[in-house]
Amino acid sequence: MTVNNTTTTTFWLRDEVKELERRTPLLPSQIKYLTERGHKVFVERSTERCARDEEYQAAGAELVPTGGWRTAPLDYVILGLKELPEDDKPLVHTHVYFAHCYKYQGGWRELLQRFDKGNGLLLDLEFLMDASGRRVAAFGRSAGFIGMAAGLKAWTHQQGSKEQPGPLSYYADSDALVADVRKDLTKAGRLPTVLVIGALGRCGKGAIDFAERAGLPAANITRWDLEETKVGGPFPQIGQHDIFVNCIYLSKPIAPFYNKELAALPERKLSVVVDVSCDTSNPHNPIPIYNTSTTFAQPTVRVNENGLPLDVIAIDHLPSLVPLESSIEFSSLLLEHLAACRQSDVWTRAEKLYRDKLEEARNFTPKL
Repeated sequence: MTVNNTTTTTFWLRDEVKELERRTPLLPSQIKYLTERGHKVFVERSTERCARDEEYQAAGAELVPTGGWRTAPLDYVILGLKELPEDDKPLVHTHVYFAHCYKYQGGWRELLQRFDKGNGLLLDLEFLMDASGRRVAAFGRSAGFIGMAAGLKAWTHQQGSKEQPGPLSYYADSDALVADVRKDLTKAGRLPTVLVIGALGRCGKGAIDFAERAGLPAANITRWDLEETKVGGPFPQIGQHDIFVNCIYLSKPIAPFYNKELAALPERKLSVVVDVSCDTSNPHNPIPIYNTSTTFAQPTVRVNENGLPLDVIAIDHLPSLVPLESSIEFSSLLLEHLAACRQSDVWTRAEKLYRDKLEEARNFTPKL
């Protein structure tokens, strides 16, 4: 169907299967924007989503059973954020979500094969780009903001305990999170030094914003970006900070920023690494000192003792710690593009990238 020369779309907002994921790419307040343009929205019931089912219904969406997307009509666009259920069933719909399979992450080929078998289509949210190559919607700022918060909480915990920190809990808003971390820092008795790589990007700026709001003075915050890292790592200087927050967007192989040899040095001061970029299974991970993701339930993995613990935070959905604010940030950027789903260059580029990656998966020969 077309309205005002625009082809309309039926969206099916699925419930998230990722544990403790409460964000959403579409809020109740945005339903009207889509329906006024002729689109239709179905919303799966959810007990975890940061917006209530009743709010979507009141806004004009039709509520449907959880997990019902599998049997939705083939022309519906299935909208989500994080990964689909892990199985080998063919994927027959157009899916819009963060698939994390274009940079050779673990399972990348198997996922693309599922789309291939079902003649489906992946339009990856991470690769919705404008003409200049800039992402049109991202959680970057909130990921950096909350990554810094998680790093500071882990560091303050280390000041009073040799055990790894316990679970992270949701916060109503960023003010509540800032207040909680400031309280932790007061108990620690001193303020840490932090290094942010990727400081000029959205993610890095978010990390620095949190550090400043938490009370760290400028002298305690080291900002690095392309200029400081262009010579290539590894960088021993990273080890002279209490906390290292990696905020880069990895688009091509680079030399590691920090490695196991540096982590083993006895003069190391570094005790917390926050890998916001979370390229854990990427073969070009710039922080190859760990090999597993972490979760809100177990936020850190300890990779080195050597007299001083070194804990890594690698949570791939950090913005979920403040889910409603993060959802507002992201969905407000995405909304106009949803309204033009598959009708603009943003979507054309995303589809071409999918076709290219699919062909690569088809022709991929594993190394023996």
